[in-house]
Amino acid sequence: MLQHIVMWKIKATADGSREANLAKARSLLEACAQLVPGIVKFEVATAQPGLECTYDLVLNSTFTDRDALAAYQGHPSHAALKPFMRAVVEQRQCMDYEI
Repeated sequence: MLQHIVMWKIKATADGSREANLAKARSLLEACAQLVPGIVKFEVATAQPGLECTYDLVLNSTFTDRDALAAYQGHPSHAALKPFMRAVVEQRQCMDYEI
């Protein structure tokens, strides 16, 4: 199994308000939860007030193997959200590891 974690910090302004962009980014990611076979877990969350956070949005996902992750990353619906994310994201961190 492969764990795939991605975190994003959303720009203060870009194509609309930060809050609107964060909500849209979350919605776009959540729509990817069933794109390909091999997705075991697909959790999207936003930072919560009052809790320590360094990023605004996180994807915590598990795939059966590297092929499933590659299929997800190459899926047209996943590729379609990338231009929006590039426009509104200030910073991105990613970590993949086998579990």
